[in-house]
Amino acid sequence: MAAHPRRLRRWLKTLHLWLGLTLGLLLALVTLSGSVLLFEQPLFAAMHPILVARPLPDLATQGHSLSAMLATPAAKSWRGVSLPDHDLPVWQAQERGGSRTYYDATTGALLLRRTQAGDPLLVLLDWHTHLLGGELGETVLGVVACTGLFMLFSGVWLYWPGRQRALRHLRPHTQPPLLRWASFHRAVGVVALPLLIVMIGTGTTMAYRGAVRNGLAAAFAEPARPRPPKTVPVQGPVDWAAVLVAAQAAAPDAAITRLMLPSKDNGTVVARIRRPGEWNPAGRSTLWIDPRTATVIGSDDATTLGTGSRLANALFPIHSAAVGGLTWRIVACIGGLLPTFLLVTGVLFWRRRLKRPAATG
Repeated sequence: MAAHPRRLRRWLKTLHLWLGLTLGLLLALVTLSGSVLLFEQPLFAAMHPILVARPLPDLATQGHSLSAMLATPAAKSWRGVSLPDHDLPVWQAQERGGSRTYYDATTGALLLRRTQAGDPLLVLLDWHTHLLGGELGETVLGVVACTGLFMLFSGVWLYWPGRQRALRHLRPHTQPPLLRWASFHRAVGVVALPLLIVMIGTGTTMAYRGAVRNGLAAAFAEPARPRPPKTVPVQGPVDWAAVLVAAQAAAPDAAITRLMLPSKDNGTVVARIRRPGEWNPAGRSTLWIDPRTATVIGSDDATTLGTGSRLANALFPIHSAAVGGLTWRIVACIGGLLPTFLLVTGVLFWRRRLKRPAATG
């Protein structure tokens, strides 16, 4: 009977090692990029100070500038636009290819265009979310993240010496080198386990966000969320100033953060808003607007959702450190560095073990 647990332990140790040496490298590079992206906004502001040092006009003026922007040929490739705010007082348009353009909130004049292939932060974001490979890359990333969780739990299982000896076995050693790297790897992996589970676990849910959201809603028996109603596509110009004012009047305590533009099949404008108490920087609440009449025809309030949907909405803000202030941002940044530390100490330990028979022979 004792042979079976030993075989299982041997198999698990081999799997833990080779997954760490292969997919562990990918995981380390992804989490390293995540640590950098936690400071994306201040880095972007430092790279483009001319965009942040601008006045923030009122909604009516923003609406007039939006009309000027949407009259340009470039607008045909836009998925949506992010509204100006105090942190970034310019319009930001998201193109279907991933590039982003920035426009003056007063005049609608083009200020900057960032291409997904040429901007360091956008490249880093694409790597962190899609491994530079689109939907296939995101699928692979989900596998890598799941592998990371497996390595965490298998590492703790391999380490576990029993409850009474657990703390003693976490003591780090400096010599000999074999014991040094093993003890460092073991101590950090066990002590930082909760943080690593939170960061890698929430990252994993990003790759499977649709399934996670539906699963949590089903687990708490929540009804399906309403969908935006369809309206007749707009044929003429839209009074965007009136649309923005109507949206703000419908949710006076909320910040309008994004607009999903009408399509040729559906004229409804979807306005993303952030109500008080929401963690997501862009909010998860929405307003549905008929742009022909600048009338709000429906809404979805994320602050009234059930437990499952609220849990789903909390995952991204926790992962991106959108909540918790500077303290959690620093802790999350450290969490992004730890997989690299575990990879390096694991490789050094493995190499020392390979050299040990020759040294003692």
